[in-house]
Amino acid sequence: MPRTRHLALILCLVMPGPAFADSYAAISGTAMAVTGDIAFDDFSIVFSNGEEIVFDELVGDTFVVDGETVNASVYSLKEPKDPELLNGNRLCGNGDVTYVASWGAENGTDTIVAVFTTQDVPESSADMCASYTYE
Repeated sequence: MPRTRHLALILCLVMPGPAFADSYAAISGTAMAVTGDIAFDDFSIVFSNGEEIVFDELVGDTFVVDGETVNASVYSLKEPKDPELLNGNRLCGNGDVTYVASWGAENGTDTIVAVFTTQDVPESSADMCASYTYE
């Protein structure tokens, strides 16, 4: 086997493959009407119509929901925007989304995704413009 083919084979065996986003099924009325099912990872969210928001960085790992601090992922967006999603609905509807927060619901199985139009990093669910629930 030529040396270059041998090296390529070794690299394929050693190099990790691409990371794939987790798929989430929309279960709340707002998620079913606005986003549909999503693919979500540490880099972006892809909505059922193919629109995508891309994260810039993880800016927080806790968040206050209804007065209680929960483990969460809070991301800034690389490019603030409010994409048009299902049936002409928009993710936030009143301005470009600047941050996204995600945390586990109280039932332990569902995931809540909240969106924000704030200039500063959001600290609580009181600042969100919309939230969506997935399983």
